[in-house]
Amino acid sequence: MKDSSPQPLRVLHLAAPAEAGGLESVVRSLAVGHHGAGLSVKVVALVEPRDKEHPLVTSLREAGVDVLQLELSGRAYLEERRVVRRLATAWEPDVIHTHGERSDVLHIGAARRMGVPAVTTVHGSSRLGGKARLHVPIQLLNLRRFDAVVAVSRPLHRSLSGLWVSENHLHLVPNAWDGARPAKDREGARRALRLDPDSYVLGWVGRMIPVKGGDIFLRAAAQLDDAAATSCMIGDGLERARLEALASSLRLNGRVSFAGAVDRAAELMPAFDIFVLSSRSEGTPVVLFEAMAAGVPIVATEVGGVPDVLSGAHAVLVPPGDPAALARGIRAVMAAPAQAAERARAAERKLQEEFASEVWLQRYEAVYRQAICSRGGPNASLSRSEQAANR
Repeated sequence: MKDSSPQPLRVLHLAAPAEAGGLESVVRSLAVGHHGAGLSVKVVALVEPRDKEHPLVTSLREAGVDVLQLELSGRAYLEERRVVRRLATAWEPDVIHTHGERSDVLHIGAARRMGVPAVTTVHGSSRLGGKARLHVPIQLLNLRRFDAVVAVSRPLHRSLSGLWVSENHLHLVPNAWDGARPAKDREGARRALRLDPDSYVLGWVGRMIPVKGGDIFLRAAAQLDDAAATSCMIGDGLERARLEALASSLRLNGRVSFAGAVDRAAELMPAFDIFVLSSRSEGTPVVLFEAMAAGVPIVATEVGGVPDVLSGAHAVLVPPGDPAALARGIRAVMAAPAQAAERARAAERKLQEEFASEVWLQRYEAVYRQAICSRGGPNASLSRSEQAANR
């Protein structure tokens, strides 16, 4: 007798996460959200050998998501492909969802050989440098092999449409807020970051790679000589040593602190009087949602999906790549705290009204269903597990 009860969609996420960032936040929100909604979710985190569990793995495990930390050398391409294919074959997912250049390049082949619908989210322009930059052109060439490609911002969607991805396989799904609010108050957050409780603090959070514009932030801070402000940069990456050297050359010693990579950095947003996003390029930055949820005034470069999240009613927006413009934006917030507080309240309201995760999760499930349907067959709208239950 066949089982007529509905079978959960089985989704396998593959990602090579950094310590923290937008990609990592999206993977976590998708996995936790869909797990809570009844989907069967498994995440494989592909990381370099390390002494402790990756923060993404820990947070997923704490949320009850089935997650595996797979430790392999960054050069072990063939071994990684073999192991992932073996895991995917054993688990029999209905959809394989890859995140990031490395996962896209290495594992689309496994999905194709298994006949499993493949979905990728293009999170934005990373421009990591080093060996990682070699994955980007290969990733773009491989995008047409996916059954569905998700772009997280309108500019990214426009840049991919037609040239790299056929329109019927491309989906615009801006990122969403997971509903989390900072657990720490201003005093607790400053204590955790070892910041003066009474100082005026400019905050920057991100991966220290060129596209995030840490150098622009520091050059803007150097133009605030007459302002009683200090700066705190949270994050790590390839550019950290260069940024520390730049801070010294700009004579910012004593006026900027480098906190390094911090678990759950979103909880520390209340430590800042202004959150500054200085990126040269972006998708839809999750870090903006974290600042909005904390009620912190924002100064941001008008790039990528930022204007879809914020307008002049919610933040001070400035052109990218211009330290002087960024400094003027910071000064404007410092000079008019009442107006800055009102913009922060408006941003928080918009976050609640327009970027809640429920609809976002439904849209991703619809993308999965459409990817399954695109594979064809009489029961194409059903997952493999649902087809098996109907036999």
